[in-house]
Amino acid sequence: MKFLTGSAVCAVALAFCAANAHAQTKTIAIDGSSTVFPVSEALAEEFQKSKRGRIRVTVGISGTGGGFKKFCRGEIDMSNASRPILKEEIEACRRAGIEFFELPLAYDALTVAVSPKNTFLDCITVDELKRIWEPGAQGKVTTWNQVNAKWPNRKLTLYGAGSDSGTFDYFTEAVTGKAKASRGDYTASEDDNVLVQGIENDPNALGYIPYAYYAPHAKQMKALGVDDGKGKGCVKPSLEAVTAGTYNPLARPLFFYVSKKSAAKPEVKEYVEFAMKQSIPLIREVKYLPLPEVAYKTALEDFSKGRVGTVFGGVPEVGLSIEELMKREKRG
Repeated sequence: MKFLTGSAVCAVALAFCAANAHAQTKTIAIDGSSTVFPVSEALAEEFQKSKRGRIRVTVGISGTGGGFKKFCRGEIDMSNASRPILKEEIEACRRAGIEFFELPLAYDALTVAVSPKNTFLDCITVDELKRIWEPGAQGKVTTWNQVNAKWPNRKLTLYGAGSDSGTFDYFTEAVTGKAKASRGDYTASEDDNVLVQGIENDPNALGYIPYAYYAPHAKQMKALGVDDGKGKGCVKPSLEAVTAGTYNPLARPLFFYVSKKSAAKPEVKEYVEFAMKQSIPLIREVKYLPLPEVAYKTALEDFSKGRVGTVFGGVPEVGLSIEELMKREKRG
């Protein structure tokens, strides 16, 4: 009969402990908006540190629409979204028996940016943006002077969100008047880092990206002011302008959606509570605008009381102020 040596016993014991620890590690699966990703990633890192490896949080970036597809199939616990859930997504979740909590997280100043080599443009109107991005512009509006005769006869190169992105839905609704109504001849991606690189490196570029992706690259690109034609004139994207309600129509709320079934798991419940209590400094750090503290308190109360569903009508909405969002969240 063979006996293990002392070192062999230790090795076996360590292997057993490691396997047991791995088996006990819980995983929270999150996917969706690349806009929300910087906040979600920061929260996930801080939460995992606080749990010392006992809980693992994975965060994907398949876009708001892509995230909702996975969410309504029951494949993930939480979906990050840069717009409210739509009717067809609500119906997909209903068919699959997925009930959900809608948790408002922050505000973004969706940013229209050009190359820093662009010296002729500092402000753009919503009407000019529409002439650039509407479906009828495809293959026709290809130079800057075709948008505005005062601009140079130079190639116009466009960068924007992919069709699974909530940013795509929001921008098209705000600019062309209908969600998903856009020309298709542009560089599209659900990964905002791809768009950032394109805008930075192309002297003829114009694109739209979340503010959290613009802010760290402010020296490598130029943010344009936006004039909505309602008398305020040109307003540059900033958190101050969002707070004041003057950056329209490209200020927008960001959300977490949590499966009710997943919320019954202790680790998901802990994560949601952590996010609603600890998110404000992390939101500021990634350059989004936190909501008033009462918004997170209200969201947690709704979560703890099991209040599922959305306070939106399942249709795209633009120009929603922080005050209006807060009024909606105060459901009885």
